[in-house]
Amino acid sequence: MKRPLKALVAAAVLGSLALATGCSGEPVSFDTPPAAAASADGGKATGGSSSGSGDKAADEAAAKTLMPTGPKAEFTTQNTVDDGTKIGVTTLEGKKSGFTGKVWVWAPPQYFDPKYANSGFPVLIALPGGNGYPKNYWMGTDLKLQSSISKWSKEGKSLPFIVVMPVLNPDDKYYYDGSDIPGQQKMGTWMTEDVPDFVRANFRTFKSRDGWAFMGSSSGAFVGLKSVLKHPDKFKAVIASGPDTVPDSPLWAGHEAEKAANNPEKLAKALSAQPADPEKDVYLAFQIGTKESGLNNLRNFIKNYGKGPVKTRLEVIQDGEHNAKTYVKGMGDGSIQWISEHMQAPIPAS
Repeated sequence: MKRPLKALVAAAVLGSLALATGCSGEPVSFDTPPAAAASADGGKATGGSSSGSGDKAADEAAAKTLMPTGPKAEFTTQNTVDDGTKIGVTTLEGKKSGFTGKVWVWAPPQYFDPKYANSGFPVLIALPGGNGYPKNYWMGTDLKLQSSISKWSKEGKSLPFIVVMPVLNPDDKYYYDGSDIPGQQKMGTWMTEDVPDFVRANFRTFKSRDGWAFMGSSSGAFVGLKSVLKHPDKFKAVIASGPDTVPDSPLWAGHEAEKAANNPEKLAKALSAQPADPEKDVYLAFQIGTKESGLNNLRNFIKNYGKGPVKTRLEVIQDGEHNAKTYVKGMGDGSIQWISEHMQAPIPAS
């Protein structure tokens, strides 16, 4: 049963257009002059023209980076983070799912540093608990997600993630389990295809799954966990906080085969039976507070399926409750560093 999550709710970098606007509702861009120039320069838009240049860092960045593919979305400012960076929002019309919904985005200060202008950045798709509609509460600044990632990245505890915050469900009536439930909105396709395609269109990303992860609370943790286990070729890691580990939407009634195909326990069982493989290994960082239920369930999940390609870690948060504030603390206590160690970092120019 889904547990509703309580809605507890450096200087600007030169050359960044994203830091030039201030008020909520004003236009905001995540372009940078070097990236814009590269996109306009023939081969560099694909990250390929620097290959073979003799500069090891440039060649590595070119081989691994996908420059923004376009078309560019129009963003407006939702919030301003303590370091001056902006959280933007836009409406995405999902071409593959057919669903239209809001998506909030944030890029870390390093994204606008000229030394990273030709490098991709890792992406963290952050999902809320509860229905997550019409807003994704991670877009607020009260929970300190973006400011914490900014701080942790400077301390070496975290990669400087691009944080992407789509709506979780198409309405506030049901949970859709981040899945393509027959006869319903295709929220699985929205989450694992349309949203990543949108990020690639607007940001410098990495071509491989090494640059893609989820983070979620409660119902959002279920969706992130299931998405990584179902698509280990696309996503490498997840921070799953207070998650359910089986689907339980009432909309699955009459669709048992499809429900089973979106069951994290069944997906983990199948994946864990395979030999460890760097191309398939997934990193599941579980979090749970000592004041909430579900700890034994997570321990059993780890015991049963934490083998082969399924790598696991459990952060038990002392005095933690089933809420977002608890989970941000847990991320800082070790979860964000653990997944960061297994993902692709931005590549600075030499």
